[in-house]
Amino acid sequence: MANHGWGGRPPATDDEARQRIIDAAAACLDRHGAAKTTLSDVATELGVTRQTVYRHFATVGDIVGAVAAQGAAAFVDRLVAHLEGARSPAEAVVEGMLFCVREIPREPHLGLLLEVGDTGAFGRGATSDDALSYGALMLRRYPVDWASAGVSEADLDGLAEMIMRLLISFLQNPADPLRDEGEVRRLLERWLVPALTPAITNGITPSA
Repeated sequence: MANHGWGGRPPATDDEARQRIIDAAAACLDRHGAAKTTLSDVATELGVTRQTVYRHFATVGDIVGAVAAQGAAAFVDRLVAHLEGARSPAEAVVEGMLFCVREIPREPHLGLLLEVGDTGAFGRGATSDDALSYGALMLRRYPVDWASAGVSEADLDGLAEMIMRLLISFLQNPADPLRDEGEVRRLLERWLVPALTPAITNGITPSA
């Protein structure tokens, strides 16, 4: 790996180079926002050529995705901790959805996905095979006993797709800001929960 650029500290490995590109991109995104950050900005932040960045990432969108992915693990940890008091899988699904709708836009490196000029990119990415598989893995971390509620491993894959598609709708087309969280919770309990298996619905009492 060449010794020029990189602020005089060239990376020792390709993995280190990728991480430094991701870190530089995060700084650019925080400064300029996703819509205005370019691959040239990232290269300038690092003191390297655009071609150097291209060797590791094909597009700025790929870098944005990598930045968001690194923020995802900590976010899921917070989500799981938030759901520790859930009394049933149904309650966990509803409260997990509300948590995501409320918190994702506040997460600088997750919310940035919503700022990308190509607004369809978030929808396509969030329903890709990889994203749906990640969603199913996230559900498996929920602090509930899916099996005792009659939810199989295959069911979790389908549930993850349903939740991801609904979450995309909420995030891309927010409800009337005057609608409070309690109203959204009642909406989910009335229409989302009955769409789940009957076994799941046994554990929740709709809000008044």
